[in-house]
Amino acid sequence: MNFSKRGSGLVVRFLTVLMLSVLVSGCSGFNLFGPVKIEEEEIIPPDELYSSALADMDRQFFKSALATLAKLERQHPYSEYAEKAKLMTVYANFRIADYPEAVLAADRYLALYPSSPQVAYILYLKGTSLFAQIKDITRDQQLAQDAIDTYRLLISNYPKSEYVQESRDNMRVAFDQLAGKEMSVGRYYLGNGQYTAAINRFRAVVDNYQTSTHIEEALYRLTEAYLKLGLVSEAQSAGAVLGLNYPSSSWYERAYNLLQQQGVVPEAVAGTSLDGTLQLEKN
Repeated sequence: MNFSKRGSGLVVRFLTVLMLSVLVSGCSGFNLFGPVKIEEEEIIPPDELYSSALADMDRQFFKSALATLAKLERQHPYSEYAEKAKLMTVYANFRIADYPEAVLAADRYLALYPSSPQVAYILYLKGTSLFAQIKDITRDQQLAQDAIDTYRLLISNYPKSEYVQESRDNMRVAFDQLAGKEMSVGRYYLGNGQYTAAINRFRAVVDNYQTSTHIEEALYRLTEAYLKLGLVSEAQSAGAVLGLNYPSSSWYERAYNLLQQQGVVPEAVAGTSLDGTLQLEKN
């Protein structure tokens, strides 16, 4: 019995020593069977790597192009092709719909080359990569806000850029997403009797997202929520603003009928939060 235990212990110690020897020999470039041959990466001239990446891009082999661009940056980080490689990396990731990587690559480029003539293009690619990731209104809308912020930066700094119009169009959609999120939460509060919280959400839409498709409903919901709280004058003013800007809207018709049930009509009442001074801009 004791012999078995000693024998087992010897075997364990032997195997442990053997494993340590293999690990040490591996780290030092040798193993038990001879030296380990470590192959070094072949250094290819930067112009050849860049031309190869371009050829892959032309054939739409974007993943192959990305691998070549990564090698170019790794082997020649200070070459004249380094900036071009970073720009192409943004574009290639965008083309294969790897939008998170495109955003990261865009941020790297902007950090290194803030004065580049390609900044407007990079901002467009970044904004559109963020825009492409926007989920439905039940999700967090940080991507929508980030896309808007990026497009705003592009439009304000490069107002004559060829990317401005598409950026504006995408911004409207992103604004609609943010407004839709506020409306969704506001409806929830309204349905649960949390009228003040609902009013805050609907006012956010009226104040911040006037070009969204949700503005008419937001004004109607304000009318409804104010009436629930007994704030008739505020409800009249909200209905009046709705009628002033969207007189043919079905939401205005509903607001008008709602107010009539209380014996009043839409009217801008001085001293209310919507006293007629709010002039909405139509799309």
